[in-house]
Amino acid sequence: MTWIIIISAIAADRVSKVICRQYLRPLGSIPVIKGVFHLTYVENTGAAFGMLQGNTWFLILTSVLVSAVVAYLIWKVKPENRYVKISLALILGGALGNLVDRVLLGYVVDFLDFRIWPVFNIADSCVVVGAILLGYFVVVKGENIV
Repeated sequence: MTWIIIISAIAADRVSKVICRQYLRPLGSIPVIKGVFHLTYVENTGAAFGMLQGNTWFLILTSVLVSAVVAYLIWKVKPENRYVKISLALILGGALGNLVDRVLLGYVVDFLDFRIWPVFNIADSCVVVGAILLGYFVVVKGENIV
């Protein structure tokens, strides 16, 4: 199941970004719910919230290292709780989705724009949801991941 989640996260992210680059980039932004939710094309050369702009190689290296650690936890340490595995798989799928953009394009395509939050993408969502779930299971439920 872990493979399916990782591959699905990467595939959904890649497909959405290809569509955005082809159709949304020329338009810039499309209001879905005016003033609340827009599809807005952004080429992000930084990390979360636009930090570390222009540090592509540092961000690539960081993504590779984080991905390697998460993959190690999934396949070598093998947490017993399947929800911990799902959390890690979401984090890995999201990290790899954005890594593909950084390597191929030199930036990450972002497009989900709620106007009160920085623009983000599906890979970002996977990382955040995975991290929140992982935090819950480790901190609240006391699960051990190593």
